[in-house]
Amino acid sequence: MAYLPHTDDDRRAMLAAIGVKRIEDLYEAVPKAVRFPELDLPDPVSEMEIMDELQALSESNLETKHFACFLGAGAYNHFIPSVVDHILRRNEFYTAYTPYQPEISQGTLQSVFEYQSLICNLTGMDVSNASHYDGATSLAEAVIMALSHHRNKRTRIVLSPGIHPHYRQVVRTYCQGAGLDIVGDESLSAEVSKLVSLVDDNTALVAVQYPDFLGRIEDFTKLCAASHERGALTCVVANPISLGMLKPPADFGADVVVGDGQPLGIPLSYGGPYLGFFATREAYVRKIAGRIVGETLDTRGNRGYVLTLTPREQHIRREKATSNICTNQGLMALAAAVYLSIMGKAGLRKVAELCYHKAHYAAEKIGSLKGFRLWSKGPFFHEFAVACPKSVSEINEALLDYDILGGYDLGQDYRELEDHMLIAVTEVNTKEEMDDLAEALQEVTRG
Repeated sequence: MAYLPHTDDDRRAMLAAIGVKRIEDLYEAVPKAVRFPELDLPDPVSEMEIMDELQALSESNLETKHFACFLGAGAYNHFIPSVVDHILRRNEFYTAYTPYQPEISQGTLQSVFEYQSLICNLTGMDVSNASHYDGATSLAEAVIMALSHHRNKRTRIVLSPGIHPHYRQVVRTYCQGAGLDIVGDESLSAEVSKLVSLVDDNTALVAVQYPDFLGRIEDFTKLCAASHERGALTCVVANPISLGMLKPPADFGADVVVGDGQPLGIPLSYGGPYLGFFATREAYVRKIAGRIVGETLDTRGNRGYVLTLTPREQHIRREKATSNICTNQGLMALAAAVYLSIMGKAGLRKVAELCYHKAHYAAEKIGSLKGFRLWSKGPFFHEFAVACPKSVSEINEALLDYDILGGYDLGQDYRELEDHMLIAVTEVNTKEEMDDLAEALQEVTRG
């Protein structure tokens, strides 16, 4: 039990022991203006009263239960079967931490192993970890893995401008001070076909997104082949729902596949927690950060599961560590595993096809409006960019009067896409909502 001073002599003795005369001296580093603030707190209220106030505050939020949502840009409004939440709320999953003791953690370990297996099936890769914080962190860890693979002798990283802008920012933040030459992500003028010219013998990793941030679908087979000729690894940032109908990145020859697992049974939740998935080829398994669960047989021949290859100690060796990531999004990984398990191959394909066809219906409707123009003519998945006759911020503000959450303002990230909106459509958007969006867009931009 901690000792508490009871007398003035006790307090003076303790202050003298730490080299100060007064309690106030402990706060010298804090500016006087904020050192001892007077808190203007309201009078106390009952639990019933505060719950009423919180309920009223919550009803002022703009959320997807009462508004039609066409905002995506990395976080998507998908239908989540109720069984996902029921499984997550089981005590043995909800309260579990790291399963370091396999003899008492077989259920948790098996669920992680199943998650890894499902991610491998989805991406076509050999191994998966479980997991990272989000898609941006996963991409940054792919960069770290590539550098480690090349023993830090290569310093160039090629990032497609079609990768989510926030992901690219995280990579630059993650790797600042490492002396890396990060190229290719400055402007959309650096199309994927031009990325090949940026790959040289000093390139450690080439990264692209599939579909890209603007929704476009491209075949990266030639890019991967060209990168491999120069000895560089390739990384594909993938939308997991799109892999229900598009060919897996492994078919391109990708070495690493990463992305955000939020579409897999994880709600929007004001931005998190989400899930970063990371899958790669067996040749690089010992370079993976995070946790890996393996399946084995015990001394009696019974199937068992255990953490393997990357113990926690590997990630706390300071500069000698492969990575300092030693925590995962276990509960979110479980949500993704449950979602993929109950949807199955046919269900996931159905969701992907609904997203695809509904998005193309919306694009056709909006592209025919006066003053609007589809930015890209190529194939896309469930997001598309539209040139608008007014600023996107003005349009989105006006759309709120129609109970519609508009798309993402691309001018925030791409100078050449000022007054362009990125619109996302998922399986939950109805034909009526898309028709209402088109009608509202025409009304708020008329004149």
